[in-house]
Amino acid sequence: MFNEGRINFTVELEKFAKLEDKIKVIVNEKVSLKKQIQILEETLKSKEVELEGLKGKVKAFDEERNSVRARVDSLLDLIADVDLAK
Repeated sequence: MFNEGRINFTVELEKFAKLEDKIKVIVNEKVSLKKQIQILEETLKSKEVELEGLKGKVKAFDEERNSVRARVDSLLDLIADVDLAK
């Protein structure tokens, strides 16, 4: 009977050790996931800043294109006026 109690106690200790190991794995995974989240959040912020910069460049290019288009249209009008004056 004493051996039976001792075996049951040993089995319970093994179950407790397995549970403890599982909890340690979960805690380690949580820490790892928190680090990954932090890295991804920093990357996202960096990309958002980069995106804003690129939007500014696109806007500047659009303005420059519109300016060039207006100048070309003006030159085409001058050429058309020269052709009409002939």
